[in-house]
Amino acid sequence: MDKHNLTVLNEFMLTGITDRPELQAPLFWLFLIIYLISVVGNLGMIILTKIDSKLQTPMYFFLRHLAVTDLGYSTAVGPKMLINFVVNDNKISYYFCATQLVFLIMFITSEVFILSAMSYDRYVAICSPLLYTVIMSQRVCWVLVTIPYLYGTFVSLLVSIKIFNLSFCGYNVISHFYCDCLSLLSLLCSNTHDIELIILIFAAVDCISSFLIVVVCYLLVLAAILRMNSAEGRHKAFSTCGSHLTVVVVFYGTLIFMYMQPKSSHSFDTDEVASIFYTVVIPMLNPLIYSFRNNDVKHALHKTLGQLCNIFSQSSLYHMIHINYIMGFKLFSVCLRRG
Repeated sequence: MDKHNLTVLNEFMLTGITDRPELQAPLFWLFLIIYLISVVGNLGMIILTKIDSKLQTPMYFFLRHLAVTDLGYSTAVGPKMLINFVVNDNKISYYFCATQLVFLIMFITSEVFILSAMSYDRYVAICSPLLYTVIMSQRVCWVLVTIPYLYGTFVSLLVSIKIFNLSFCGYNVISHFYCDCLSLLSLLCSNTHDIELIILIFAAVDCISSFLIVVVCYLLVLAAILRMNSAEGRHKAFSTCGSHLTVVVVFYGTLIFMYMQPKSSHSFDTDEVASIFYTVVIPMLNPLIYSFRNNDVKHALHKTLGQLCNIFSQSSLYHMIHINYIMGFKLFSVCLRRG
């Protein structure tokens, strides 16, 4: 039976993470802390890799853009989720929902291929160390991050425009805590075959191609490491890949958990938890993983914090000396008048 939509939707209702009032406040504080750590960690990584002279290498160039994408899609979801906890109003406007979907798809798609570019960078660094600076030139690095951004923008606009140009039924409740394309498809009255096919093709191509690049690069890296005679060299090679490999395992592990489960084991609760981990927790974990596991980042962080402490202490000392000088001068002037 054909369904025709004569209702113009101005807003959607998000079901949110929980409908239990006693959990609203604890979850708000939990996710606020997670989001603040994510913002501070990723912004810190962007600034640190920009200003520190020892972090001006291709590896940290890609790390900076990984932080940009993490900050991008966590901010697309996080603030609205926190607001819903506070005001207890899960409404989201039609245009804000479309905007959220655009930025979410754009940053996640970009991150998938930036992780692949980082894998290629590690492959070149370990398998062709003498040609590393030649192969991974600044121009090549910019190409390897610009293409994912442009491609991510194209995919996000294509999918979002296609979805929001179709007709929605009167029912406007999205079974999620953010505007997800699959949840929106269930609200459409129009034939969704074409858009479902587009989403399936892009998702399959993006995930499979990026995952294959990562796997091939690390198989070649592993083969190169096993050929090394020096135990110290093998340890150093493993340590340079450790942080990125951890990030990759967490990222793709969550994707596999979300989309490779059999339908019989799918449930709303498990999908919700996986989505929270994917959109909120991973952007917090990535800068922490690189901070704790990477000595260069730790040294740069300690150095920068030390410089900031010196600046603040010097400025405070100067301020106190200046105040004491003015007070002393005024006291001296009063004494002269009385004398």
